Amino acid sequence: MRGIGSWPSSCRGKPLGYNVDDTKLKRAGLDYWPYVVVKVHDSWDEFREYFMKQDGDKRLLAFTKRGTNIHSDFSYKPGDWLVFGSETKGLADNVLEDCSGEAIGGGTIRIPMVETYVRCLNLSVSVGVALYEAARQLNYEQLQYQPDLPEEARGLFPAEDIYG
Repeated sequence: MRGIGSWPSSCRGKPLGYNVDDTKLKRAGLDYWPYVVVKVHDSWDEFREYFMKQDGDKRLLAFTKRGTNIHSDFSYKPGDWLVFGSETKGLADNVLEDCSGEAIGGGTIRIPMVETYVRCLNLSVSVGVALYEAARQLNYEQLQYQPDLPEEARGLFPAEDIYG
């Protein structure tokens, strides 16, 4: 599974709205930041072209408050790409169309929340909820992945529960 975000083109730090080299962002990543691969696309069309070139079975899944499937009732598959929008504006219509279309889309998904003027889950929590539901359904396959790390990084990630 891969998670991606959507963005308006007018955001500062084009197109994300923040700089990925920001000290606070790197601090949030702590010791695993060197192993994160960040690809920034200038537009949805550029991302879509990139997505189409990727190998294997894949589909785009849009997470939106108007989604037609509840996140825990939806059947996730290996190769799914989870798409999230901004907290205030959501996803653009063309993004929702791509995620709903038969060519590359897998559907629109929602996480049930309180329908009031107050957000009940922020974006980062929503991403966590969605990723762990998908991972659970796929028997946590992604969490079993053991990357081929450089020698100096191998001791940073214990392979077993050292407190068990």
